[in-house]
Amino acid sequence: MPTPAQELIAKLPKAELHVHLEGTLEPELSFALAQRNGVALDYDTPEALVAAYDFHDLPSFLAIYYSAMRVLLTEQDFYELSYAYLKKAREQNVLYCEPFFDPQAHTSRGVSFETVITGIRLAQKQAAAELGIESQLILCFLRDMSAESAMEALEQSLPYKDWIVGVGLDSDEKGNPPSKFAEVFKRARAEGYRLTMHCDVNQENTLGHIRQCLDEIGVDRIDHGINSLEDPAICADIVQRGLGLTVCPVSNRFVVQDLTATHIRRMLELGMRATINSDDPAYFRAYVNENLLALHEEGGLSLDEITQLVRNAFVVAWIDDAQRARYLAMLDHQLAAA
Repeated sequence: MPTPAQELIAKLPKAELHVHLEGTLEPELSFALAQRNGVALDYDTPEALVAAYDFHDLPSFLAIYYSAMRVLLTEQDFYELSYAYLKKAREQNVLYCEPFFDPQAHTSRGVSFETVITGIRLAQKQAAAELGIESQLILCFLRDMSAESAMEALEQSLPYKDWIVGVGLDSDEKGNPPSKFAEVFKRARAEGYRLTMHCDVNQENTLGHIRQCLDEIGVDRIDHGINSLEDPAICADIVQRGLGLTVCPVSNRFVVQDLTATHIRRMLELGMRATINSDDPAYFRAYVNENLLALHEEGGLSLDEITQLVRNAFVVAWIDDAQRARYLAMLDHQLAAA
């Protein structure tokens, strides 16, 4: 029998703003695609693959994450990957999402940009029509590759500008500050894209990186951003600018052994627009509802705090005011009925 908290979280209309499509590759789909595409895997069963998910920091996660992408080769593969995520998200009452995708991780393997984005786009359109979940893509550059490679990916995206709402920056942060990609993001802004960047938890020179995001890049959002709490001036800037922070608590528990619930509560107390997201749910074994429930049951956040986190996601989503008002009205209606 579900608890009242489980029932409420399940019923709340939600938006998800920090989820990597490649990170939604469930083991069963991975094995099916490997068999179809003739790709040899290092494990004999999906269960053995899950048992190997022994992450203790960002690099240890990324090693498995990039290796798993080898099975993604065709437009159909990217369609199936994306539709499976959108279906799962809709089952958790996610009405809107802004998934990331990593084109360089595929073009570097000989898979064309067109193949990747066409497959994803087909899934988006079908999910909107059949499931009622709207989505907009965010192209993420891999920060451990060169700025020149990022610029090439940006240029490859331009024929598909209508399919992409913004650009981001992910992968291994060590030695790869935001400033490395300043020209790429300046060009992306000029092309009309919104801007976000990962500032992963407890990374080297993390406060310097967050400050670069704010002052050199001029981001519209920050992904993760937990360490901003270490600098009151940074927190004040984020609040003053109304920036969203896309926090991923279960991911944090894997990568830094901390659900960061106290940090998330502190963000709310300071008026920061924190949101809750699943990051790479196939690997961390938790989609958005499980993240929210963990914050309530394990982290001690109240249901009012959970509701504020859900509301924040609609507030900072890259949608127009009419769409935002519609989603917030749906949220208010559900809360009134609870």
